[in-house]
Amino acid sequence: MSVKRKDIIKLFVDNGFFLLREGGNHSIYTNGDKTIPLKRHKQFDRITANELCKQAGLGKQF
Repeated sequence: MSVKRKDIIKLFVDNGFFLLREGGNHSIYTNGDKTIPLKRHKQFDRITANELCKQAGLGKQF
């Protein structure tokens, strides 16, 4: 099962994250305390999506 990038971004934004800047290959999201680099793939596998959520402190979401 795969997770769309826009769904991960929506989850981050709904939990107080915002786009800090665009890097070379990543979009950098932050909430002021934590900074999460998000690759520009259209889809992520479920394991990678959950790992990003874990880094953001949101727990397992997918």
